[in-house]
Amino acid sequence: MGIKNNYAYFANRECQYFPCHKTAAGKGEFNCLFCYCPLYALGERCGGNFTYTEAGIKDCSNCLLPHIDGGYDYITLNFKRIVDMIKNQRR
Repeated sequence: MGIKNNYAYFANRECQYFPCHKTAAGKGEFNCLFCYCPLYALGERCGGNFTYTEAGIKDCSNCLLPHIDGGYDYITLNFKRIVDMIKNQRR
């Protein structure tokens, strides 16, 4: 499919942190659209490659899921899980 020139792709090459994660793809296909991953709130159920720090904070620095081809689709398909989580917290 490819993510260049698509509504699902944005690369902010002017950002001082670009790319914010180490990647084998280099700077070529790095997607910044989800700079802050919406799935972070799902904790261990996000599906990404994360760890927890000694202080118990979720560390996503080794996760490329939002930044790779197919990441946009994965995240948007999981928005319902975020909505459901919020609905459950309100009850």
